[in-house]
This record gives sequence, structure tokens and C-alpha cells, in this order.
Amino acid sequence: MAAAALAQPPVKADPRLIVPLDLPSAGEARAMAEALGDSVSFYKVGLELFASDGMALARELKAAGKQVFLDWKLHDIGTTVQRAAAVLAQSGCDLLTVHGEPQVMVSAVRGRGASNLKILAVTVLTSLSDEDLEEVGYHETARQLVERRIHQAIAAGCDGVVASPHEAALARALGGKDFLVVTPGVRPDWSAKNDQARAATPRDALAAGASHIVCGRPITAANDPADAARRIAAEMAGA
Repeated sequence: MAAAALAQPPVKADPRLIVPLDLPSAGEARAMAEALGDSVSFYKVGLELFASDGMALARELKAAGKQVFLDWKLHDIGTTVQRAAAVLAQSGCDLLTVHGEPQVMVSAVRGRGASNLKILAVTVLTSLSDEDLEEVGYHETARQLVERRIHQAIAAGCDGVVASPHEAALARALGGKDFLVVTPGVRPDWSAKNDQARAATPRDALAAGASHIVCGRPITAANDPADAARRIAAEMAGA
């Protein structure tokens, strides 16, 4: 049989895979998005780019037909958060994070108004362990604090939460089938965990109830980022 007949069609971009463009400059982020091409359809623009040219990049990605997650983690007095969310709602971007405090969440939901911008509450950062939370002053485990903040996010009208893969099932059970559960700290078996204290594989995160996974360095630090993204998409397709 000819080799061409044995060739498999390329794996398409999985819209549940969000790749963070955590790079020092917008130019490097643009180059990474170009290298990834059609292997990725959803990008996260975080604080590192926020400090430079993040919003311009976000608009460029939207113009190119990509989905964009603004991981700004807004945290301020209610009026300021509401006004910021109202401005960001005009950008056409898809997701925006705020810290999971009731006043902040309610204000962000009010600010986005009738736009299509989805508000996600950050529950507990995936780099934090129970010991880290105790050092900060919390008398709850990470799971207990996540559960409390999920309930508060639902009451505030948020569209979903950011939670580790280990709390994805809890978020799905509490939020229901349409609730967005975005899980950072996702690492395929063939990559290092880096600074993620509560990590899981893409397959495990989706099986637990994640609607989207965020996977960065296994893709962006790979010798062939597009191939790495396709490998992860293939794993997700089997979940």
C-alpha cells in the first residue's frame, strides 16, 4: 500500500484547548501564534503581555478568527471592576477572569452587560497547596476554599470558574452542564509539571468535568509547538 494511502489526516485544533501566550513581548507572542497556525484556535493573553501590548494582540487574534481569553484576574473595588469589565466587553474577546470575591464577581457581571464576554471567577491558583493557603491565613484546604468560591460565583452570575483539574468534578457537579470549568495546570504525561502543584493530564481533566484546559509550556517550549499542540488535541479527542 502506498505511503500516501497510509497517511492520517492532520488533527484539527480543539476549541477546548487554550494556549497561553506567556511570552515577554507581543512580537514573540505573534511569532508563536504564527508558528502554531491552525493547530490552535484559542489563546490566553495574561499579565505578562498586559504590561506591554496585550490588548492590541488580543484584537489581532480576534480579527484572525481566534478565540481569546483575557486572563487579567481583575481585583479592585466594585466600581472600578465594573467599569473595566464594560470596556473589555467591547473588545469582542471571549473570556475574562476576575478574583473570586463576591463584590468583584457581581461588579464584573454587571459591567459586561449584554455582551458575549464570559466572566470566570478564579477560585484558588493552581500553584498553591494546602500548606501555602495556611501560610496566607486561610483555615480551609484548597478544595474547601474552591467549593465556597464556586457557590459564590454561581450566586454572582458568573459563567464559570478557573479551578485545578482536581476540583473540576466538584465545579461541574455544582455548576451544571453549561457551567464553564477552565482548568490550568494541565500537563501531558510526556512533559514536566513545572510550578503546577495540582496538575493533571488533558484526558484526566476533561474526564473530571473540565470544559476547557489551559496548557502552556508543553506546547510553547517544545521544539515543534504545532506538533505538540496536535499531540495534545489528539489526546483530548479520546477523552
